Amino acid sequence: MFIGHYGPAFAAKPLARPVPLWLFFVAVQWMDVCWSALVLAGVEKVRIVPGFTQGSALDLYFMPYTHSILGAGALSLVFGLTALFFARERRLLAVTVLAAASFSHWLLDYVVHVPDLPLLDPSVKVGLGLWRWVWISLPLELVTLLAGAIVYARGVPSRTRFGDTALWLFVAAMAAVEVYGAFGPAPESPAAEAHTALVAYGLLALLAGLVDWGRGTLRG
Repeated sequence: MFIGHYGPAFAAKPLARPVPLWLFFVAVQWMDVCWSALVLAGVEKVRIVPGFTQGSALDLYFMPYTHSILGAGALSLVFGLTALFFARERRLLAVTVLAAASFSHWLLDYVVHVPDLPLLDPSVKVGLGLWRWVWISLPLELVTLLAGAIVYARGVPSRTRFGDTALWLFVAAMAAVEVYGAFGPAPESPAAEAHTALVAYGLLALLAGLVDWGRGTLRG
């Protein structure tokens, strides 16, 4: 998944309101942030295979550190601790919610990836493979994003007139990016994919922070 990962980011915000939305946006892509860094370092491996599945050209054949169930759990727990910098009360809840948002990445990847997610035995890999059918995976991504945004909009009401408009414009733009990604050209190389991913994650987190600020939700 790509844009669908942000549904849980939106939905988690009302459960831990002191934690900024931009941090949830980083949390749900934290495993892929680490994956991108390891791909650039030559540690984890990916092949670009146009037509590998209808929904993705990525053959993610070696990622035992970031996308194994143990690696995903460890990365999520570590990232969850960053909530301590923002929450002054109910800090355990904030850490738990942020860590759960981060781990949602693995769960959603399990739904769309072909079997490339290692379990306890690295040779045993799982994945339901819905990327094989873009007419299933694409609507699923968009519905997951929309559902999360609705939960966020209702759970953290905007305090400004422009706030809701900005939110839904942001969601619409994210959906457009997902549609382009589903039908656009394949990445030129693993390094190009990793660089693009890091830029995209950073930009979307920045925009999420601006939307959160524009809605006047940062006062808790």
